[in-house]
Amino acid sequence: MTKSEIIKAIASKKGFDRDTVSKVLEAFTGEIKTALLDGKSVSMRGFGTFYLKHRAEKTARNMQNNTTIIIPEHDIAAFKPAKEFAVSVKDKSQKA
Repeated sequence: MTKSEIIKAIASKKGFDRDTVSKVLEAFTGEIKTALLDGKSVSMRGFGTFYLKHRAEKTARNMQNNTTIIIPEHDIAAFKPAKEFAVSVKDKSQKA
């Protein structure tokens, strides 16, 4: 599902115009990005948590050139779904 499809679905289900939904979605994702850039996690009960995961420095191979490269330590954005969310997805997939 794309961002525009999400905006369209919310607008049609809740009766808001697409422009309003788009602005709210932009503000929502912007706040999550800002929090992660500030080193904070974002928790939403029943949905999950966005957080930063630290990756240590590691050695890898460039298979095209057959050379060794070093990937420096860095942080990545990660998402952990809430237990009830994960269970509902698992139950849905098992019924299919």
